[in-house]
Amino acid sequence: MASRVSVVRGPVARGDPRARPERAPAFRLELLGGFELRVDGRSTGLPFGSQRLLAFLALRERPVLRAHVAGMLWPESPEVRAAANLRSALWRLGPAGPWLVLSSAQHLQLAPGVAVDLRLSAALARRLLDPAQPLPEGAAVDDLARDLLPDWFDEWVVVERESFRQLRLHALESLCARLTDLGRWPEAGQAGLAAVAAEPLRESAHRALIRAHLAEGNVVEAMHRYDAFRRLLRDELGLEPSPAMRALVPAARSVTVG
Repeated sequence: MASRVSVVRGPVARGDPRARPERAPAFRLELLGGFELRVDGRSTGLPFGSQRLLAFLALRERPVLRAHVAGMLWPESPEVRAAANLRSALWRLGPAGPWLVLSSAQHLQLAPGVAVDLRLSAALARRLLDPAQPLPEGAAVDDLARDLLPDWFDEWVVVERESFRQLRLHALESLCARLTDLGRWPEAGQAGLAAVAAEPLRESAHRALIRAHLAEGNVVEAMHRYDAFRRLLRDELGLEPSPAMRALVPAARSVTVG
């Protein structure tokens, strides 16, 4: 997804008062649902090469060798050309560059002051999977509803996207189950529906949602959910729900699916 609104301008000359703002801007890098860089709350455009550089560094917690970054971002380019592309991507960050990337002769790292939505959502997901941690207040479902850079298909993105997808699906199922146990039915239903929407053929997501319906006493809704999943599974994969799924709704055994 292309960035919007204003564009970060190129570097200014040394000694120019514009080269160092009086205070550090607030940077937020959003990778869920698409790329967006926000500076002091405003969306800021970047060239695609610079977007890819920031995204790659955001997926690494530690400093990364420059040569490795160049090789991963431009795998089909000769080493010299890849290194030049990396220098260009850094330069095109403009005066914001030093606030965004820590750079040395050998290593690059995303600056610690840059907030990254992926990191925040991954931390939330891990808390939801820990029964010893209290449930957070607020829109936890919204924070786990989006994929990592869905329109990017670099290998390094695809691997991380699947890793985060599995984490957020398990977290949504856990959230649904914990809210069900607390009797917070509307929120449990939202979490279960989000998990189902993220992966319609995932049986564990449907089971979590069916349990929420049954705990609330909505047997008919549970039956409808089971029936819809059974049809989908049969049509897409030629399979039947597992015994664990069938056991959730005993009456479903007698339901005839067209």
